[in-house]
Amino acid sequence: MAADEENLYLSKFLRLFYSFLIPGLIVSGLLCICLIIVLWRIKIQLWEKKKSEKVSTDRKRRNNKVIAFFHPYCNAGGGGERVLWCALRALQKKYQDATYVVYTGDEDVTGEQILDNALRRFNIKLVHPVKFVFLKKRYLVEASLYPHFTLLGQSLGSIFLGWEALSNCVPDVYIDSMGYAFTLPLFKYLGDCKVGCYVHYPVISTDMLSVVRNQNAGFNNATYITKNLFLSKMKLIYYYLFALIYGMVGSCSDVVMVNSSWTLNHILSLWKVQSCCNTVYPPCDVQTFLDIPLHEKTVTSEDVLVSVGQFRPEKNHALQLRSFAKLLEKKATKHPLPLKLILIGGCRNKDDEQRVNQLKRLCEDLGIQENVEFQINIPFEELKNYLSKAVVGLHTMWNEHFGIGVVECMAAGTVILAHNSGGPKLDIVIPYEGNKTGFLAEREEDYAETMAHILSMSPEERFQIRKNARQSVSRFSDHEFEVAFLLSVEKLFK
Repeated sequence: MAADEENLYLSKFLRLFYSFLIPGLIVSGLLCICLIIVLWRIKIQLWEKKKSEKVSTDRKRRNNKVIAFFHPYCNAGGGGERVLWCALRALQKKYQDATYVVYTGDEDVTGEQILDNALRRFNIKLVHPVKFVFLKKRYLVEASLYPHFTLLGQSLGSIFLGWEALSNCVPDVYIDSMGYAFTLPLFKYLGDCKVGCYVHYPVISTDMLSVVRNQNAGFNNATYITKNLFLSKMKLIYYYLFALIYGMVGSCSDVVMVNSSWTLNHILSLWKVQSCCNTVYPPCDVQTFLDIPLHEKTVTSEDVLVSVGQFRPEKNHALQLRSFAKLLEKKATKHPLPLKLILIGGCRNKDDEQRVNQLKRLCEDLGIQENVEFQINIPFEELKNYLSKAVVGLHTMWNEHFGIGVVECMAAGTVILAHNSGGPKLDIVIPYEGNKTGFLAEREEDYAETMAHILSMSPEERFQIRKNARQSVSRFSDHEFEVAFLLSVEKLFK
């Protein structure tokens, strides 16, 4: 009897299921058709907009290309912005008739001020005008807007921000120079653009997956998640799904450029773009540091250590401060000169400013506030002046994708002490003709001991390392970047 009732309920369920199946398929099919029609209509409108813009702005040269860079924080003072301005300068030299556009969210400044800041901070002056498209929805890509599911939130936000950019100006060539891969299919399939990207670091990497899998705490993996097996498993599934989608959107790019061997390995693993991916080391203003003498002054009032890098959480300035505090303890009775640590970097927004205030409070807690100095958004000449005085250059980011600040320190003649991972380990602080170019460390104690070792070396020993380092970084010059960049993007202009 029970079996008959079960069969009855099962048959009723199947009839109900089948009664909804056909209508459901029909509705789904109609929705898909409607979506295709809407997207096609949008594509046609964007194509007509592009055509009308070309006719109205350049009647004499109808084949003039519009080249657009997507860089919502173009007025920031980091290495990514230096890549943007050097890339623009290189393209303007070769494709002089093109129109150049930069999509930016820096609404608080004018285009002239942005270009003046590029000259002041990076010593870069463009040879032709640039049109700035100011975006109003940059807040959609701010990490602070998404306390949870930050990667997904920022990526979806970048789609809306990309749509705002595309609606304002439809280019022929689109280059994402800041890592917003989710905008690539938008410009390629709706905007009918040739698309390229310069990847400073993958949004998600196998290293991030391993951190979550092993339940290790980090700035992107909160302690309460690492202590909960269920939450760790859920986050791992989320990361794997996000990595799958990230790989799909990234593979839409016609040209992919990466900034280091570390980034190359991760992008090839995630995007599967072996046929169109090239390593293009970021431009470092090596030449301007060559007039700094390598020989140390015989008389100094203090030994200066410097750190160069934006005030972002992943830069791990706190590790620098804690290591420096340990160094002061070690050298209290041994070192004849006072020690000073100068942290030089850019602040993009209020979050970065708040982070600097937290670091200042950490200095007070460690009792080292008299020995630490913060220099924020300083001009290039001031940066050069500080580097000319420094004995040690400090870098502490785990898996830094490249490390322009590391190269600048080496070119200026400081003895670099970088994190034993990522770009510094694989590409920068490597032997030159078999000779040492710097030092690597990981933990607080390692940093403190290595700093103490560098300071205890004779001037002659330091000179040899500084000489090797300066000679080795010539491969990261502006000229080498321009040659590699133009060669890589050539496909976008055919």
